[in-house]
Amino acid sequence: MNRKPLFDTIRRILGRGFRQSEVDRLDAAIDAVSAATSPSGELFQGRGVSERGLRLIRDFEGCARIRQDGLVEAYPDPGTGADPWTIGWGATGPGIGPGTVWTQEQCDNRLEEDVARHARDVATALGNAQTTQAQFDALVSFHYNTGAIARSTLLRLHRAGKYGEAAAEFARWNRAGGRILNGLVRRRKAEAALYRSQ
Repeated sequence: MNRKPLFDTIRRILGRGFRQSEVDRLDAAIDAVSAATSPSGELFQGRGVSERGLRLIRDFEGCARIRQDGLVEAYPDPGTGADPWTIGWGATGPGIGPGTVWTQEQCDNRLEEDVARHARDVATALGNAQTTQAQFDALVSFHYNTGAIARSTLLRLHRAGKYGEAAAEFARWNRAGGRILNGLVRRRKAEAALYRSQ
């Protein structure tokens, strides 16, 4: 579910942006409604990422480089020290480079858009493969960080129903710029734990 139109409407009604605690509460309420109307078995049926999945993404992406004036500035890739430049909750792409500065609201809006886009990519890649919400959330976090869902052995094993082997694949994606990064090791461990959970 694309939550942006709902959030935009509520922002207009309130006449202001959201605090993070308000975003978290709204996400939890939407997830609860989605879960209540989903079929039994908690299989992914076109729902978006749950609050648990969003929390994992936010925890590992962080909203780094917040300046004293409250604005957020871009920073270089930690693995390469250069491109791709990142801002907010891990946003990259055209227009993001040295000197790019966003408001917190811009960062939060981009997170919503990016998570929704990555969730669509993962849903397309999964096809009809049986997938629990926890597995889906872990796969979206993985894809959000790597952009590699379609070409990964992880996806192939998941689609084949080899969930134990698929979970072990997360750990292989721990490098940036040719180096193993502790942050990626921790993230892959958390994603694998989420994937294995119910």
